[in-house]
Amino acid sequence: MEQRTFRRTGQRASVIGLGTWQLGANWGSVDEDDAVAILRAAADSGITFFDTADVYGDGRSERLIGRFLREFDGKGAEDLLVATKMGRRGPQDPAEFTLDNFRAWTDRSRANLGVDTLDLVQLHCPPTPVFGTAAVYDALNTLVDEKRVTAYGVSVERCDEALAAIAQPAVASVQIIVNPFRRKPLERVLPAARAAGVGIIARVPLASGLLSGKFRHDTAFAPDDHRTYNRNGEAFDVGETFSGIDYATGVAAAREFGELASEQRTPAQLALRWIIDQPGVTSVIPGATRVEQARENAAAAGSPPLSAATLSAVEEIYDRRIRGQLHHLW
Repeated sequence: MEQRTFRRTGQRASVIGLGTWQLGANWGSVDEDDAVAILRAAADSGITFFDTADVYGDGRSERLIGRFLREFDGKGAEDLLVATKMGRRGPQDPAEFTLDNFRAWTDRSRANLGVDTLDLVQLHCPPTPVFGTAAVYDALNTLVDEKRVTAYGVSVERCDEALAAIAQPAVASVQIIVNPFRRKPLERVLPAARAAGVGIIARVPLASGLLSGKFRHDTAFAPDDHRTYNRNGEAFDVGETFSGIDYATGVAAAREFGELASEQRTPAQLALRWIIDQPGVTSVIPGATRVEQARENAAAAGSPPLSAATLSAVEEIYDRRIRGQLHHLW
């Protein structure tokens, strides 16, 4: 699989990675052995980049990756890159983002993952003022100096937060929602990141599954699935669920989007290919709850780039159905 480089650190990541929120919580239940099998299938399919967070299942996702790292004996094990996130297990108060807390949070993640040094740690969608606080970046630099982490980045909700982080000289990466139904980052964030040498990690690439084309208006999700309990932002930012799109609108738009797929490429693979074709994207991190899903996602990297006609059709669906509802947000 194609590998792309985080230019500020030299670290390399597969262009399609694996997001592991699904293996922790909030997407229904995934058995531990099944979760490790998904991680193994991803690595066997060429995926070298795994994204997790300390809050996913209160550390369950990190611990599962730790088990996988101990058991994995495949070719290229030394090339696996694990990114985690910190900052959402406690109060969302800018005053909490201190060096002492960073040390405690990263110590917990290092223990969960079973590593001495974290490859990449990201602030996990903290309050907006955090992105402009010099002391926060000083503390993150100290973590690097202390060899608790190799590099650091941020995960953001808003484009202006991404731009603030990109302006910081040692930020390695910005994780942001980018998909065919969430196009605003293409305007300023991706060009700014390219110019600064900051990697872009595209999350929520399938709009919480909408872009797979498998959902109907009457599709029911488990009670512990955020697609049930966070449709209006009841638990966290609504943009994390279905990319913030009204569900009925999303289903209708996804049906049209799916018609652009072909026998050689599923709707989900079409969406993933669209993302990795965007200049500035380093890696896209779809999740998976089945081994087959992880393999199918990885296979999108080997599909050809989208034609100009397909790109134009995707944009037209967005402009007609979604832009007015979503584009001014985040």
